[in-house]
Amino acid sequence: MRHPRPAGGDTARQHVGKGCVSLESMVLNNQNSEKQSLRIERKPPWIRAVAPGGDAFAQTRDLIMEHGLHTVCQEASCPNIGECWSRGTATIMILGDTCTRSCGFCNVKTGRPPITDLDEPRRVAQTLSLTGLTHVVITSVDRDDLPDGGAAIWAETIERVHEACPDLSVETLVGDFKGDLDDLQVVADAQPEILSHNMETVARMHPAVRPQATYDRSLRVLEHIKSQGLVCKTSLMVGIGERDDEVYDVMQDIRDRSEADILTIGQYLQPTRNHLPIDRWVTPEQFNTYRKIGLGMGFKVVESGPLVRSSYHAEEQARKLSS
Repeated sequence: MRHPRPAGGDTARQHVGKGCVSLESMVLNNQNSEKQSLRIERKPPWIRAVAPGGDAFAQTRDLIMEHGLHTVCQEASCPNIGECWSRGTATIMILGDTCTRSCGFCNVKTGRPPITDLDEPRRVAQTLSLTGLTHVVITSVDRDDLPDGGAAIWAETIERVHEACPDLSVETLVGDFKGDLDDLQVVADAQPEILSHNMETVARMHPAVRPQATYDRSLRVLEHIKSQGLVCKTSLMVGIGERDDEVYDVMQDIRDRSEADILTIGQYLQPTRNHLPIDRWVTPEQFNTYRKIGLGMGFKVVESGPLVRSSYHAEEQARKLSS
């Protein structure tokens, strides 16, 4: 069942008319490794992140730095870094800090990755064994330069973490492995407690937002994850040029193709002037509507809000599904 476009002024303004040509031309150079800061004027009052600080934040930061780990919290300029690190929660990023793709929304460095660190799985497991966490999220850059897309490193990391931290549940956020389901299966065989892959946006917006990925390929990834009997999770961002009816459509496509268990939806925030612009500020009321519609479609958990990211409150989601 498709949801009709809401009446009135609840649909997004469109920069691109019927297609994505104009918007695609706004994807500029994302290869400069130097991080940039962009002050987005006139943020609505509901966009307020917790400033980093406190003893718990410092302990998490120092532990990560001491063991030479990368986190998506830092690399992607996550607005929730203060809240999550103060709770002792961080999202570890493996396979380096340089991505082979150049998505129009992402602040992770793009370029040619250095030599792959084969000792990384051991160090990740060792570090996590010192934290006392009960749930961890592990993600990675896309490594299209590797024959298996990094699948072997992924599997070893999951297995070593399970061995070193038997009471720790592992959530993994993977790329699409260029559609190679054999590589994805290597990760699935390591049996993470949650295996997620992000759709990110609606079908029409994929050429601009994820130029090296495809809508149908990501749906196939989610479908394969669910077919392995694993908890399946995905995420969307809004405010980047989509309409609300298109959001409902992708939500329905996800359920129809994969019966995914968990969906998160958050506001897109432009990280630098080299990235796609914000099209609209989605209201908390509309995020609540997404949540209600998602639950009605059959998602077991829908985390929907302005500052929600794919790993936001991940430990609570895992606890809810395991209870």
